[in-house]
Amino acid sequence: MIEFHLDARSGLSPYQQIVRQVRHALRLGLLREGDRLPTVKEVVAILAINPNTVLKAYRELEHDGLVTARQGLGTFVTATLADASLAAHEPLRKELRRWLAKARMAGLDDESIEALFQDTFQAATREETA
Repeated sequence: MIEFHLDARSGLSPYQQIVRQVRHALRLGLLREGDRLPTVKEVVAILAINPNTVLKAYRELEHDGLVTARQGLGTFVTATLADASLAAHEPLRKELRRWLAKARMAGLDDESIEALFQDTFQAATREETA
């Protein structure tokens, strides 16, 4: 089951962070069709947020056709975002872990690593679309 977390520095509202985390888990194959999301009550207890925030996130996911709410049972995944590239994830994950280790050995803290990655990712994306 997915475990949500909130990052006050992300610039995203709590409901958007929940939606993004579910979408990432679906894309990475961590959530599959039939899996149950945590109940609203469980998420509220863990994150200490308003139940309407969780309901808004779940409604958006339902509107996107990714989950469905079943009265009295919970909210269940109905679609995945994983594709054929899922097989390539593990080797890439290993390379990223090596890169992270090198970045830490070079003295970068988590924020610096994230900033470097985001900047490099955005620059590469701009180059690909140019």
